[in-house]
Amino acid sequence: MKILISGGAGYIGSHTLRQFLKIDHEICVLDNLSKGSKIAIEDLQKIRAFKFFEQDLSDFQGVKALFEREKFDAIVHFAASIEVFESMQNPLKYYMNNTVNTTNLIETCLQTGVNKFIFSSTAATYGEPQTPVVSETSPLAPINPYGRSKLMSEEVLRDASMANPEFKHCILRYFNVAGACMDYTLGQRYPKATLLIKVAAECAAGKRDKLFIFGDDYDTKDGTCIRDFIHVDDISSAHLAALDYLQENESNVFNVGYGHGFSVKEVIEAMKKVSGVDFKVELA
Repeated sequence: MKILISGGAGYIGSHTLRQFLKIDHEICVLDNLSKGSKIAIEDLQKIRAFKFFEQDLSDFQGVKALFEREKFDAIVHFAASIEVFESMQNPLKYYMNNTVNTTNLIETCLQTGVNKFIFSSTAATYGEPQTPVVSETSPLAPINPYGRSKLMSEEVLRDASMANPEFKHCILRYFNVAGACMDYTLGQRYPKATLLIKVAAECAAGKRDKLFIFGDDYDTKDGTCIRDFIHVDDISSAHLAALDYLQENESNVFNVGYGHGFSVKEVIEAMKKVSGVDFKVELA
């Protein structure tokens, strides 16, 4: 099988690429490197050679030409804009980069015979759930353009599969990704990290002056928000499992998480304990 990983130079994409390189399939990567790391691509080439295409998904004709030439069998689609706060400041960027580009990618798949599509979605599609645990059938009510752009993409996928039964998809809605691969060769390389554990680590390392807690009036034991943090390698494994699932099954959607969480304060205290650094924390 010939598999294309879009956004394969990014945080989750590069970790997933690392795992896919260990299986007996031909792997290719597409990334415009706006957020992705060329260093990660170069390092992963040492595991096994693969084709890398520096390409923007907004170049619809260029992407179609690539698909016609390479004849992929499946796509694992990560490429997207992912910052919630930015999505509220610049919503059109998110609808273009996420919904429009994904729609164009789906159309390209249908036109070129790619019949397996694994979509990197998000638990942000659930918005603010009224229950402690959400299932795949919980109400979908995203509260920001990022979540809405992903949900719109999900709907396009579902409609495309209904109209084209041979085109199967697997949607993975994952929660709060964290961590890095255990041999330290990969991690989150963004210069302006927004993920809590990464920010806490930067505070402990002296790269930030302080960490801000956004809200302490949640209905939790310490007043801070509880999140289901999942290790990036486990998210990567979920994409491998999704590919296997589509070999014998129809389209589906799955949540990817551990089913239990930790509060913001618990994460901060754990980082302080592990690092031995009592860094400054303020309520925003």
